[in-house]
Amino acid sequence: MMSPEAEGRTAWVSAPSVDSSLGTKLLPSVLSVIAGSVDVISFLGLGGLFTAHITGNLVILAAHVVSGGAAPLAPMLSVPVFMVVLGLTRLLVGGLEAIELASLRPLLLLQFLLLAGFLVLGVAAGPRLDPNAANAIVAGMLGVAAMAVQNALVQISLTGAPSTAVMTTNVTRFMMDVGEVLLGRDPAEVAQARRRTQHTWPAIVGFTVGCGLGAAGEATVGLWSLALPAGLALLALAMGVAATLDGGER
Repeated sequence: MMSPEAEGRTAWVSAPSVDSSLGTKLLPSVLSVIAGSVDVISFLGLGGLFTAHITGNLVILAAHVVSGGAAPLAPMLSVPVFMVVLGLTRLLVGGLEAIELASLRPLLLLQFLLLAGFLVLGVAAGPRLDPNAANAIVAGMLGVAAMAVQNALVQISLTGAPSTAVMTTNVTRFMMDVGEVLLGRDPAEVAQARRRTQHTWPAIVGFTVGCGLGAAGEATVGLWSLALPAGLALLALAMGVAATLDGGER
């Protein structure tokens, strides 16, 4: 049987459930809006760079290689940068666990700082930004890093959360679960599928809304539109702080 001290340590480092509070229920939706807006803004403002949709960068690279065109540097860097940041994020979480500190708030703070850096560098580069210039590439990699942190935190810092950036997976899961709800015969599996649909559809809607807002913002004010995801990241951080305090975590 676990001692009270051990139970306390587990509570400090455990990831809160997506159903543990109103804040955690809404957090994946806010993160999805962030991912959708950042992805569209970077695609339109940085010469076709996807920051959240890394698969898209692989497609772009393959198309350039096959067609014989010069492959842009930013999409080439995005894949290794995304992978490295994922690895570093996992190491950071391991360090936080070692000192008995929950990882949700630190990762949300890190994401906000990366998106704020993306905004600052993007705006500082001016309205006539060259996507192949060094400042544009660095700005784009900050966006990629922010989305890598977000992808990691929904898997390791928020139990039961759907993907907030990979909508192909979410749409597939949602439709399979709808089919299970309508046609399934096992009551337990039907109930589980119904719970998943309640988590998945807000992420799909949030990402779609984020894409629309990001596209409208970039067309109107250029990379100043990155203020939207940066501001939402600050809101997500506040929600994460409230969620972990409600759960009695450090």
